[in-house]
Amino acid sequence: MQVTEKGQITIPKRLRDAVGILPGSQVSFVLDGGKIIIQKAGTGTNDRRAALRAAAAKVRTSLDQPFRQMDSEAIMAFLRPDDEHA
Repeated sequence: MQVTEKGQITIPKRLRDAVGILPGSQVSFVLDGGKIIIQKAGTGTNDRRAALRAAAAKVRTSLDQPFRQMDSEAIMAFLRPDDEHA
């Protein structure tokens, strides 16, 4: 298998099929000594947490300054209706 000038390779179809890598799938690379391990990403707890953190960071950048100072509990309290209106 040849590596392109940009460092790209093609994962053989039989291997993609075996692990369920489809167009648009995410993969991760792990260095194990002198080996590079490619694995399908996005299914583990850490991958979901990382995705949630990234999404939260995007949302925070779009918030007005007063909201940026609030933690999640303060934001939820702000969004919840008052008990008398529920």
